[in-house]
Amino acid sequence: MGESIHEATVLNWLKQPGDRIEADESLLEVATDKVDTEVPSTLTGIVREILVKEGDIAEIGKPICRIEVETDEPVALQNASPDESPDEEVVSPLEQEISIRQRMVGQIVEETRATPIQGRFYSPLVLNIAKEEGIGQAELDAIPGTGTEQRVTKQDILDYVKTRPQAPAPVQPNPSVKAPMPATNGLSTHGSSNGQDEIIQMDRMRKMIAERMVESKRTAPHVTSFVETDMTAVWKWREKAKRDFQTQYGEGLTFTPLLIEAVVRAIRDFPLINVQVDGDRILVKKAINIGMAVALPSGNLIVPVIHHADQYNLIGLTKKVNDLTRRARENKLKPDDLANGTYTVSNIGTFGNIMGTPIIVQPQVAIMAFGAIQKKPAVIETPDGDLLGIRHKMFISHSYDHRVVDGSLGGQFVKRVSDYLEGFDGERKLV
Repeated sequence: MGESIHEATVLNWLKQPGDRIEADESLLEVATDKVDTEVPSTLTGIVREILVKEGDIAEIGKPICRIEVETDEPVALQNASPDESPDEEVVSPLEQEISIRQRMVGQIVEETRATPIQGRFYSPLVLNIAKEEGIGQAELDAIPGTGTEQRVTKQDILDYVKTRPQAPAPVQPNPSVKAPMPATNGLSTHGSSNGQDEIIQMDRMRKMIAERMVESKRTAPHVTSFVETDMTAVWKWREKAKRDFQTQYGEGLTFTPLLIEAVVRAIRDFPLINVQVDGDRILVKKAINIGMAVALPSGNLIVPVIHHADQYNLIGLTKKVNDLTRRARENKLKPDDLANGTYTVSNIGTFGNIMGTPIIVQPQVAIMAFGAIQKKPAVIETPDGDLLGIRHKMFISHSYDHRVVDGSLGGQFVKRVSDYLEGFDGERKLV
């Protein structure tokens, strides 16, 4: 589940005792503090016992169920009888497991218990959601699938449910009760009304985000510094280079990798911003792992991480940013994609915001928000005197943990990021 994940909540068992399971077939759905995901079986056999119930916590590395595996070869017991031939090989449980897994390599996995409908397969999880939501087979067939071979994924059917036209109710509703409004920003559509105010239940992700934000404010005394940056050189270079970049590398060139590049350079200059607090100790992180906030279609935010961001050039950084953003919005991130961030950035300018006071992602000690780039009249200093001109300006907001980051370090760091952006080489080559 990822090196920083120590436990997960079992949401739903897709197989029950007595059911057959194939290697790589989804066995259960779990939720961690970072992502919901389906867990595939590593074995082929019959599920005999479930050890962790739905809703309970499963510790990483401990058994969650027992599967009776299938093998065509006789297996010798470790405690062989005394009259057994001394030349007879005794196979240990570990060797048994290795032998079984080796035979599985290259096996074509057939998804049992999935229902083929007009040539397309549906996982048990998708079928369960369809059943709960009253989606018939014909309607299910019409849902566009983003999975392999156009299969409908969990996110596909959940997105469909959110926008699905509701059938008229068989019973005339009470006119004094307001109909629930469509849910946004992580709020469930399962609401109620008392005649005046509508009550909408938060979904699990929204509750988790709320808990994390309160925990961060409770843990770290937040201070925010602001700098206005002249982005004219960066703006002009991107306008000139983005078409060639798309042609040569097949990727869209946004401002985000350029901003992250400046942050990485500043972290090298001020390594004490790339730290974590452990009691009365300060842990200086050697790896520069940049988290970037991504807005999901549901309105929630998720923060995938670019590990070792200092080891990428601009081309690699752009590809990584685009890949993580795309997979975040398609609900295809893996737990490792969200683990071990050391510093986070948020491009709030995409929403038209000019500045903000972002909340630190614990256990990090700082976060930076980049505002919208706006054309403004500005004083331009030249050897011949000051001139007035139109420049592309942007506010940078830097929130930091005042327990370990003083105003001097926090202010110098955001200013250094600004200096790198203002000093951007307008003649820079793509390679």
